[in-house]
Amino acid sequence: MPENAENGATAADCLFCKIVAGEIPSNLVYEGERVIAFRDINPQAPMHVLVVPRAHAPNLAATAAADPGLVGELATVAAEVAGEEGYSDYNVVANTGSEAGQTIFHTHLHVLGGRKLTSLTNLPG
Repeated sequence: MPENAENGATAADCLFCKIVAGEIPSNLVYEGERVIAFRDINPQAPMHVLVVPRAHAPNLAATAAADPGLVGELATVAAEVAGEEGYSDYNVVANTGSEAGQTIFHTHLHVLGGRKLTSLTNLPG
C-alpha cells in the first residue's frame, strides 16, 4: 500500500503535513492561515497546483465532515490561484480513496489549466 495510505498512517508520516510544516521544500503559490497551494512536482497540465489544508484529514469527505467551511475555503483558493495564473477556465479534481487514485492521504485539490483533460486516471495523488 502507498505511503500514508488508508492503513492508519498518522499525520507524522504524511508528505503533505511535512510540506505544510516546511520540512520538505515546495514551490508555494499561495499561503494562508488554513490553506496552502504549491505546484505539483509531476504536472499533468501547464498549470497544475495542489491546494492543501494545513490540518491533516485523509480526504475531502473527511474534511467536509469535520469542517465544511474549509472545503469552501479550498475551492476559493483554487479559484484565486487559477485566476492569478491567468486561467478563467480550469479543472478541480479531488481523488478520494485508493480506488479513485488517491496515493497521498491528506486532503488536496488538483487545480489544472491550460489543456483539456481526457482522462482522470493520470492524476497521481
